[in-house]
Amino acid sequence: MNNFEEYCTQFVQEVGNKEGAVSPAITNSASFAYGTPEIGEGIFDGSVKKPLYSRMGNPTTAKLESIIAKMDGGIGAVATSSGMAATTLATMSLLSAGDEVVSIGGLFGGTYALFSETLSRFGISTTFFDVDELVNIKNAISNKTKIVFLESVGNPNMRLPDIKAIAKIANDAGVVFMVDNTITPLSISPLKLGADIVVYSTTKIMSGNASALGGCAVFRAINVDGADKFKTDRYCDIHKFIKSAGKMALISNAKKRVMRDFGMSANANASYQTMLGLETLPLRMDRIVQTVEIVAKALDANGLNINHPSLESHPQNARYKKDFSKGCGTLLTIDMRTKEKAFKFLNKTELATLTANIGDSRTLALHMASTIYRDFDDEVKGFLGITEGLIRISIGLESPQDIITDFLEAAK
Repeated sequence: MNNFEEYCTQFVQEVGNKEGAVSPAITNSASFAYGTPEIGEGIFDGSVKKPLYSRMGNPTTAKLESIIAKMDGGIGAVATSSGMAATTLATMSLLSAGDEVVSIGGLFGGTYALFSETLSRFGISTTFFDVDELVNIKNAISNKTKIVFLESVGNPNMRLPDIKAIAKIANDAGVVFMVDNTITPLSISPLKLGADIVVYSTTKIMSGNASALGGCAVFRAINVDGADKFKTDRYCDIHKFIKSAGKMALISNAKKRVMRDFGMSANANASYQTMLGLETLPLRMDRIVQTVEIVAKALDANGLNINHPSLESHPQNARYKKDFSKGCGTLLTIDMRTKEKAFKFLNKTELATLTANIGDSRTLALHMASTIYRDFDDEVKGFLGITEGLIRISIGLESPQDIITDFLEAAK
C-alpha cells in the first residue's frame, strides 16, 4: 500500500470542484470591488468574509491555504511568494529587536543567512546548534527567546532531529516551536509532534515540477479557554489578536503584522499550479522515498561516499527507522572529496539536472560549496556539513536502476 494512501483521496477531492469547472478557478485580479461602503467596512473589520486586496489574499490562494492547513491539522495557513517568504513571515510575525532565536539543524543556506545576517541587522540574535545538542539547546533558551526553529531534515547535512524531544524543550520553556517541513510533507506532521508553526517551500516537492514558486506557513489554533504560551507576557504583541480573532489569532497576526506590510503575497497562478501538484503528491512521495533508499544503498555498496539516514553507517539510522518510517524526503549527498572530482561527476552525469532546486519530478544535483554556500566561511561550512566535494542529490521519478547506472558511470 502507498505510505500516503490517506492523502490520495483527500487531495484530489479537495482540489477539484463537484459543480461547474472541475479545475480550481484562477482569480487574476489585484483588487476587488466592494459594491457598497457598508460591505467595504465589513471586509476591513473582518465581519464580511470577502476578498480585501490581493496583497492580503486571493480566492485561489485561499483554497490552497485551506488544503495545506487541513493536511497538517492546522487552524489555518498563509501562502506566500516563496519558501523564504514563508519563513520570514512566520518569524517576523513574532520577533522584535532584542529577541532571540534558537536554530537547530543543517539549515538551508538561505535560512542560515536570514538568521545570521539579515535578522541580526534588526537586533535579533540567533544561536545555532546541531540536532543532538539537547542540553545546550535547553540551556540557550532565555527570557528573550521567542522561537526555537528546526529543519525536519538537515539540508544538506542529512542529520535527523528528535522532533518530540526538542518540542518538549520548547514547550516546557513556553517558547514557540517552528519546523521547516519542506522536505518531509506527509512524512512528518510537526503540529502533531508539538510544533506551533510549520513552514514550507511549496516550490519543492509539493509542486514537483519547477513551475510554481511559493511557500506556506501553517499555524495551530490558540487555546482561547485555557492556558496557552501565547497568552503569556513573552508574546504580549499577540494578545490583541487573541481578543479580536480568538483561536485564529496567529493567522490575523501574520497577515496584519507581516503580509500587509512586507507584501510577500502568493501569486494566484502559482497557487493554482501548486494545487495541481498536490493532487499527485502522495504518489510521487511514495515512489521517491523508496527510490532514495534503493539508490543510497546501491551507491554506498559500490564505494561512493553517500550520506543518507537509511544507511546503517548513518549516526541517526535508528532514529530514521523509528521516527521517519515514511522516509525523510528526496535528498541524499555524495562527497567526492574534492571540487575537481565533484565537477567531473557533474559534467559526466547524463541523467541529473544541475540546479539549486530540490523536490522535482526529475533528479537534480548541485555542488554545494561553489554555489549556495560559496559566501560562507570555513567555520560555518563545517557546522553546516559543507565539504569541498559535496554534491546534493534530489532524487526524482526516474527508474532507480537508471539513476544508479548513470551515477556509477559518472563517478568513474
